[in-house]
Amino acid sequence: MFKSLASALKDKDIRKKILIVLLLLFVYRLGCWLPVPGLNAETYASIIDNDSVGLLSLLNTVTGSALSNAAFFALGVTPYINASIIVQLLTVGIPKLERWSKEGDSGREKINLTTKIVAILLAIAQGLGIVLAYKNTLSPIFGENLLWLTGTMVMVLLVAGTCFTMWIGDRITAQGIGNGLSLIIFVGILSTSMQSIANATVSVFTSSISYLWELLGFMVLAILLFALIVWVDGAERKIPVQYAKQVKGRKMFGGQSSFIPMKVNGTGVMPIIFATAIISFPSLIVGLFWPESGFAIWWGKWMGTGSVVYSVFVALLILFFAYFYAQMQFNPADVSLNIQQNGGFIPGIRPGKPTTEYLTRVSRRITLFGAIFLAFLALIPSVLFRVVAGGQLSLLNAFTATGMLIVVSVALEFSQQLDAQLMMKRHKNIL
Repeated sequence: MFKSLASALKDKDIRKKILIVLLLLFVYRLGCWLPVPGLNAETYASIIDNDSVGLLSLLNTVTGSALSNAAFFALGVTPYINASIIVQLLTVGIPKLERWSKEGDSGREKINLTTKIVAILLAIAQGLGIVLAYKNTLSPIFGENLLWLTGTMVMVLLVAGTCFTMWIGDRITAQGIGNGLSLIIFVGILSTSMQSIANATVSVFTSSISYLWELLGFMVLAILLFALIVWVDGAERKIPVQYAKQVKGRKMFGGQSSFIPMKVNGTGVMPIIFATAIISFPSLIVGLFWPESGFAIWWGKWMGTGSVVYSVFVALLILFFAYFYAQMQFNPADVSLNIQQNGGFIPGIRPGKPTTEYLTRVSRRITLFGAIFLAFLALIPSVLFRVVAGGQLSLLNAFTATGMLIVVSVALEFSQQLDAQLMMKRHKNIL
């Protein structure tokens, strides 16, 4: 990746695109520190620090601490992520969305527009929820009698921040060196993590040198986990496909061999996000509106983060959503039909239904290994970090399993985009 980046910086056009992307990301980071009038940053920082669910901490990490800063980009890309999940799930059940998904670029643009509309609606709902849940902490800018006007202004600014974030993401994507919203999340996670590590480093030299071993243990464990994620992310099962020779006129076509790549972790981070959101949603709602109720106490005791029941449910939900999302991404019947129509076959497997059954069987086995890996990554690293770095440095939330997966996937995608840009430049120079 560093070699590709060094080669890209030597090219004038690619260097210009990288500088534009860095400038847009800098503007986004400024918005993560620009306070919203009427919101008290200390209140939100304390709420996130005392979050026993872990969902608010995850959202704060994704937004680059903008939520704890009560900043202009406090909602960030969270509404767009939720909207993307909702639209992808509805694509399976709504024929119109399913038809759009098969129409190529035009259908993709329609789905993207629908996703943005849903994202704006979710941003309005989340902004309204923040205002209503924490209305007692709002600063009465227009006076006590016009507190509703302050709340309306706060909600409008939060929704505008989400719209501006989506605009920045589109402008970054237009440069052709990576997905804009993915890079925004990438920068947010890294900034939050680096800030925690920087604070821990300062504590080592100002408080006690004995904390040095805790910091080193955390860094070694994080590097090992990143290496494991990169290794599994690149693992895939290659299913060979042989194409028969066909004579058309006086020319012979086909006869070559190819393969179908099936990644072990083809579902990415989505099953973890689905599982965490579902199991944390009841606690989040109860904590906002009925924090002292008996159900809140019971849920915190038996379903709180780190409990045995919580771990079991998270693992089961990850397994379920891994299979569910894999079926959305890979359809064995369509792949089998496409192979047969192009005169291909899998060696040792008859075309048609046997090929579909074979692909289904292989897909389920690979998905099982990928789901086990995701369940391991969602549960075990938090325990290891608590053992290695559970002291006074507050490094437990520096890196989460979801954050690690996002960082690795976005970094690999960025490297691939740079290689593609360099390849295009080489071809143009040859021509």
